Amino acid sequence: MPIDLRSPFRGSDAVATGLVTAKALRGPRFRRLFTGIFVAADVEVDLALRSRAALLLADGRGALGGWSAAELLAASCGPEDAPAEIVVARGGCGCGSRPGLRVRRDRLAFDEITVLPDGIVVTTPLRTAYDLARRSPLVDAVVAVDALANVHGFAPADLVPFGSRHLGARGSTQLPTVVAMADPRAESPMETRIRFAIRAAGLPAPVLQHPVGPYRLDMAYPTIRLAVEYDGRDHLTPERALRDLDRQAYLTRCGWDVLRFRAVEVMLRPWSVAATVRRALAG
Repeated sequence: MPIDLRSPFRGSDAVATGLVTAKALRGPRFRRLFTGIFVAADVEVDLALRSRAALLLADGRGALGGWSAAELLAASCGPEDAPAEIVVARGGCGCGSRPGLRVRRDRLAFDEITVLPDGIVVTTPLRTAYDLARRSPLVDAVVAVDALANVHGFAPADLVPFGSRHLGARGSTQLPTVVAMADPRAESPMETRIRFAIRAAGLPAPVLQHPVGPYRLDMAYPTIRLAVEYDGRDHLTPERALRDLDRQAYLTRCGWDVLRFRAVEVMLRPWSVAATVRRALAG
């Protein structure tokens, strides 16, 4: 297969085929991702790309897991600086953890891995959700289960019988709490984080994806016509801003109040989010 310099590649392979020289690899045209693994310098490096590079480093042994698997399973929900993660059988990989890469040794059943159309091996959606649910801080765990369940159509409760395969696994005592707080109707990690802040403050759980005429509200308290929504970056485009104005005008005519929160408040001041909702619920 021809080497694509805009995807992670082994420097030794590129040099052997005459595509680049060893000197060029050390120059400004290329970026080293891991030892011996490179990509063109102008390519944006994100978790998906780092994950592909990590699997190349491991020479195809093992499967991408954790936030890496979620990313490549189209359920992006991990921290921006999350390391790539490879799950290998004990003693099954010659590479070890290093900055930007976590190598985790664990048992994987044959039906707990899947091969993506491009040949990348990842843990299945259910196994990925199980691992993140038991190894992540509670709010991150709920975010992961929501995202994977939403994209891949399983019920969070499915994690309970799945966990019986791995009795005594580290962190498994957190699983019932995560399952109880998860809701696959959440359509973004930030929606989950807002809902988590609300519930953690002891407030009533909002209804998710509540329809009002031609629109759906992220979260709502229908009896008092209060909506709670996340204002993401996509709302900043001119086209989306115009649609938002029409939407807001419609909701106002229908008697709805709308609370909107941005990422900085959700991530850094979740207690403020909950306090604002509390005041609105109190009238």
